[in-house]
Amino acid sequence: MTVRPDNRLADAPMRPVDCGTCGAHVLVRKASWEQTSVQWNAAARQRCVDPQGNEEQPSSLCPRLRAAIESAVREGALPVLTEAEGAHAHRG
Repeated sequence: MTVRPDNRLADAPMRPVDCGTCGAHVLVRKASWEQTSVQWNAAARQRCVDPQGNEEQPSSLCPRLRAAIESAVREGALPVLTEAEGAHAHRG
């Protein structure tokens, strides 16, 4: 069986986003408006004031970091793949 390489990050690499509240520095990729990939490191986990979400939504992303990601999208620093770009990325 041949394993195809995953080229999604080559077409749309993760971009740095900093939380405006705690300064956590993470890498983010928006494959769609609904899907956000966040790559944490140890330093970001230590800085984040709410790394696991809150009591109401324990598995959610920290609301302050989510706001920073949304801001990065609005400012054009973090692109959101269109469905056409996403389909192209999957074809490799």
